[in-house]
Amino acid sequence: MPGTPDICPNCGEELPTKVKACPQCGADEKTSWSEAARYDSLNLPDVKFNYNEFVEEEFGKPGLKPRGLHWFWWLVALLLLVGVVLVCIR
Repeated sequence: MPGTPDICPNCGEELPTKVKACPQCGADEKTSWSEAARYDSLNLPDVKFNYNEFVEEEFGKPGLKPRGLHWFWWLVALLLLVGVVLVCIR
């Protein structure tokens, strides 16, 4: 079991000697001082990381195609283009 660090790895506060928890943020061996706790809170991939599950969670199911532009927005773009052309001609 590692000893108390000199500076709290959670909030950066200087720690008194042999404290069991940071007086500033309350971090202790279970929440922030242990290597496992430090890396667990970063959401880094580990041995159990499943890339396909990650991609599905972030981007949705594979094979789904995004919907195209709605016809309304095409009409708006066309009207804006016609308006710009008319302004430039005058």
